[in-house]
Amino acid sequence: MRARRLIAAASVAALGVLSLTACGKASPDVAAYIGDSRYSVARVDAIYTDAQTRYAEAVRQSAAQSGQTLSPEQLRAGLTRQDVVNLLVSIDLGKRVAAEKNLQVPDQITPDQLAQQLQMPPQAEFAKLWGEWADLFVVLSQQLPPADLSDESVMAVYHAIEKTGGIDKGLSVAQVRQLFGDGGFVRTSSALSAALGEQADKVDVEVNPRYRPLGVPAWVNKGQELVFYALPYIDASGPVTDVSTPEPVASPTPEQGPAAS
Repeated sequence: MRARRLIAAASVAALGVLSLTACGKASPDVAAYIGDSRYSVARVDAIYTDAQTRYAEAVRQSAAQSGQTLSPEQLRAGLTRQDVVNLLVSIDLGKRVAAEKNLQVPDQITPDQLAQQLQMPPQAEFAKLWGEWADLFVVLSQQLPPADLSDESVMAVYHAIEKTGGIDKGLSVAQVRQLFGDGGFVRTSSALSAALGEQADKVDVEVNPRYRPLGVPAWVNKGQELVFYALPYIDASGPVTDVSTPEPVASPTPEQGPAAS
């Protein structure tokens, strides 16, 4: 089987997670603390619900024009609350890195530009957050020196994409390196991961274990298709916190494209 080469369109950066050092702040109603900022579970739910509602409305209207009848699953976007938390934390940390480096972040990438590939109406707050994060990515990736292309970093990105179904499973390091080519998007995401991880060390990042492992929002080109994935940064075996873990909420399984072949 001949694998098609994946070329990065953008790899979006990382998020750091630390233990709950200030137990007085720990709350099951908070998804994440970042310095003096907090992101509530209610806020995460609101973004998620807004995205699902707007997606369902858009799909229903499109189906009605062609006389189709859709199942409930077809009216659900391939989006989870975890995706929302990944995005909120990475935006916050990215802004802090940009501010420390005195970098200006222009508002250039719009939700409309991302809507088709995200499969999300541009009016959804989730799409707007993606536009904000993509702007940060462009600026930060231009300022950070690329990381070394180690086997570990290559395989971390590979396994993240593998989970989406967007690439063949069970490939060796040599096969993945051949598939990724010069690995520019791996170098960039690794460098951003390191920068945001250092920022997390400085500002006391605390995350509800319900939302671990956290991942780096990223995407790569696969022909005409963008494959979105989350590159894990801190896994579920990280520091134990005092935030109680709510029962997991069922999330829809995204429809995945065919593996690169």
